[in-house]
Amino acid sequence: MRISPLFQPALIALSVVTSIANTAQAADDIEHLAIFGNAQAVNDVPGSAHMISQAELEKFDFTDIMRTLTSVPGVYVLEEDGYGLRPNIGMRGTGQNRSEKVTIMEDGVLAAPAPYSAPSAYYFPTAGRMQQIEVLKGTSSAMYGPRTTGGVVNMLSRSIPSEALAGQVNLSAGEDGFAKAHAYVGGAGENVSSLFEVFRYQADGFKDVNHTGDDTGFVKNDIMAKILINSDADAKYYQELEFKLKYSDESSDETYMGLTQSDFDANPYSRYSASQLDVMDTEHKQFQVNHSIKLSDRFVLGTSAYFNEFSRNWYKTNKVNGQSLSGGGIDIASAFDNGTFEDNEISVEVKANSRDYESKGIQTVLDADFGAHQVKFGARYHEDSMDRFQWVDLYQLDNTNYEMSLTDAGVQGTDSNRIDSAKAVALFIHDEYTIGDFIINAGLRYEDMTISRKDWAKGVVDRNEPTSKDVSNDVDVLLPSLAVTYRVNTDLVVIGGVQKGFAPPAPGNDKTENEESINYELGLRFNKDALNAEVLYFYSDYENMHGNCTASQGCDEENIGNQYNAGEVKVSGIEAKAGYEFAAGSVMIPVGLTYTFTETEFQNSFESGLDTWGDVVVGDELPYVPENQLQLNVGVVGENWRGDVLVRYMDEMRTTAGQGVILPSEAIKSRTVVDLAAHYNLAENQEITLNVDNLLDKEYMATRTHGSIMAGKPRSVTLGYKYSF
Repeated sequence: MRISPLFQPALIALSVVTSIANTAQAADDIEHLAIFGNAQAVNDVPGSAHMISQAELEKFDFTDIMRTLTSVPGVYVLEEDGYGLRPNIGMRGTGQNRSEKVTIMEDGVLAAPAPYSAPSAYYFPTAGRMQQIEVLKGTSSAMYGPRTTGGVVNMLSRSIPSEALAGQVNLSAGEDGFAKAHAYVGGAGENVSSLFEVFRYQADGFKDVNHTGDDTGFVKNDIMAKILINSDADAKYYQELEFKLKYSDESSDETYMGLTQSDFDANPYSRYSASQLDVMDTEHKQFQVNHSIKLSDRFVLGTSAYFNEFSRNWYKTNKVNGQSLSGGGIDIASAFDNGTFEDNEISVEVKANSRDYESKGIQTVLDADFGAHQVKFGARYHEDSMDRFQWVDLYQLDNTNYEMSLTDAGVQGTDSNRIDSAKAVALFIHDEYTIGDFIINAGLRYEDMTISRKDWAKGVVDRNEPTSKDVSNDVDVLLPSLAVTYRVNTDLVVIGGVQKGFAPPAPGNDKTENEESINYELGLRFNKDALNAEVLYFYSDYENMHGNCTASQGCDEENIGNQYNAGEVKVSGIEAKAGYEFAAGSVMIPVGLTYTFTETEFQNSFESGLDTWGDVVVGDELPYVPENQLQLNVGVVGENWRGDVLVRYMDEMRTTAGQGVILPSEAIKSRTVVDLAAHYNLAENQEITLNVDNLLDKEYMATRTHGSIMAGKPRSVTLGYKYSF
């Protein structure tokens, strides 16, 4: 029995998701599986695996990946800007900060700017142009790395159409200046196929800068092209060669400056005037080549080479009157804007967080069919780096006109001059063995990496000068996994597994340790007719958990880059997902439910410089992990229309490690947010849509980073038109 089609998008060494799967039939198989139409295939999957199909993505047409992923149990998201520009995604209690604890891929290739040396994902693939999204956790993610404790999010870009010519134009406009233009065209020939896709979206933002009224929105562009060359179908060795080119850029007026509690209560959608110059400018380029060859009926070899280049400069307020945002700067900005500050001006430090990233590598897999044994042999060589060359400009903000005047221009590289880099070799073997009603998946992954940091003292811009720090950490690790699926009958299977989880240490720390854990899962999966259901118990036993100090977590400047070792941590919980489709006359009523229960506990006492951890004592719970998450989706589907309501509940969660009753100043209150989507087909190839995010206009707190409060996005209405050909 072959490995489930769910893993076909990642067929070649974690990467060649499109080289084989670019045919329409492959795409159809994936989508069919994603909606649980193929119980046989779904039940064969070891561990927790979910595919969000194209149909599911189009239902609400979210451009925010975090709103999309709430349909998957065991996934936690932490909102920040309201549009998902900088996603914070975690799995099974890993923590969400910049998605650094999960493996992010696009088409099977590592997508974080520097996944080994600087995993914080300030770049994230544009979710709105994706055709499908694959989420793997536990033993399902054991073949993937470098981070294997939480899991994998694999974004699947659009496949080349199977028709000679096909395409689509999708236009939307809504509140707060939101607009989206998405179009693609492509087609398949006998030996050459191609696709060209453009995605642009923008908004003025739902916040206003105090006194100036400046917009707080963004503009993001994304362009992708694919060319696929294949041999004749009757060739002795059938081959496919695919070239993928991608470019994206972004300019977003985003900030780390939230609000004080009193200002949030008065107007959650305001922003302090000291943040008026804050802007993030980015540019991303990708080149990927995929090759596959069918050597025989038993062997398929696939190889992928990739190159990613990402540059960013987040020009943002760092200090107010010499105080960091988390150390009193927010309070000064609040007092100034509210007219209670004694002086008529304040000084504002705006830091240019300028960084260049590079990620490149080659990876390959031999897929071998030995009858009862389906074996994969994989290898990857990878290099990545992050180059920081930052400076600080000093401004004066006057309360007569609330304009910021430059008083001292910084010199590039004087604030931070640093290079982090990594080289890594990964090897794995994975065997799926079928014996009677049992399917046994056994795997072994080996990672060997060198992670380095070269740091020059503050103020030194010449890299010919001696470094203040030159540190390299050599790490190698063996990561075994074992999963068993037992088919009770044609509808019900029992699944269970155990794997070793791992995350590499941060660069530049002499005493850092690996993050290692043993992860267990056990559950049931049921599929029959219109009913599908799955429930899993998971338990992660950390020998050592990492906490990495970043600006996005609100760490003070002197601690940024530090890694803190929490030692033993226990995380356990229940993941459940169920769906059923009712018939009511001429309409269908699909209902879906997703639920996650999580418990966390530190097993050691220690001190840290992380705002979110602080000083930890035994028994403390992890921050930003809600105990309960629940999502309910109810739809009504007619002949040429449909409507869906999505209800998302998130339990109260603490913002700093602790136990017992959560202090109001350290709590994010529970919330329920409702979304609405409606579709009407004007013709077979034309559709109009209505989307309402946050239908009830719930005001809620999203996060408390930097000692301040960020608000969630208010109600947003969007109208759209789609034309397909």
